[in-house]
Amino acid sequence: MTTEQQPIHSGFNAKSTARDVIAGIDLRGKIAIVTGGYSGIGVETTRALSEAGATVVVPVRTRAKAEANLAGIARVELAPLDLLDPEAIDRFAEGFLASGRPLHMLVNSAGVMASPLTRDGRGYEVQFSGNHLGHFQLTARLWPALVKARGARVVAVSSRGHRFAPVDFADPNFETRAYDKWKAYGQSKTANALFAVGLDRRGQASSVRAFSVHPGAIITDLVRHLTDDDFKAFGITRHADGGMDVSEESQRSFKNVEEGAATSVWCATSPKLDGLGGVYCEDCDISPLVPEGHTGPTGVWPWACDSQAADKLWAFSERLTGCSFTA
Repeated sequence: MTTEQQPIHSGFNAKSTARDVIAGIDLRGKIAIVTGGYSGIGVETTRALSEAGATVVVPVRTRAKAEANLAGIARVELAPLDLLDPEAIDRFAEGFLASGRPLHMLVNSAGVMASPLTRDGRGYEVQFSGNHLGHFQLTARLWPALVKARGARVVAVSSRGHRFAPVDFADPNFETRAYDKWKAYGQSKTANALFAVGLDRRGQASSVRAFSVHPGAIITDLVRHLTDDDFKAFGITRHADGGMDVSEESQRSFKNVEEGAATSVWCATSPKLDGLGGVYCEDCDISPLVPEGHTGPTGVWPWACDSQAADKLWAFSERLTGCSFTA
């Protein structure tokens, strides 16, 4: 069954918080993994799931930072993971599978945005590698635990930035074309959305459903690579001391981290999404499909939810990572 890409009128909106959307939901006995769960909206995703009773496993590259940011949040487990390192991904997944536990929620929230051209150990461009390929491999390796949950959900954190570019299958790693940090980011976010389309179709028989999410515009550690000119384009003036002045127009469009985490948490837990999947969501609802070139604040472009592109990306990702699902 294919879920239609149109709002379901969830009762929530752009200002709803993670606590709002999870109110009344009991996650006691449930297990979640949240990549990026110790930074930005990931912290609030971890907090909301924990407060509802879930045990949350947070993969970490910097343990001290994770311990500081997650202090006081109950039922959190930390385990090392580098999404740019295939061997590290396998070790993390093997460690979780060895626990014998099911995995009820996998929120792929970690990411990098608009970074200078950098490559991983395989030569892959890091935004495509970390934002998409690493999560593709992680989800594949954790597949037995997702199936074991008998009703798991996978949430891929995409972005409205998917509008910057489709996936360039001819040169995803910028080996022949000039590097553009925003096109690189855009193709990685399009890939996140297409991954949810492909995964949901393959996972339905095993009761694994997948969603992609635009969390909203939020100022977090994700902006660390942005230049002063980038900030100005978003209506922000950055000062030498780290302070920022945000224009009134931009203030109206930005979310705080509690609001930014809400759609991921809603997709991971809402009973209103039972039996649904494979759709791009924003503002705690399924997003409308809009034409390519649409410049309004909401809506997903066709290239990010095209089933043929999703299948092409799936086969492409299996080849680049050397791993496949056993769905």
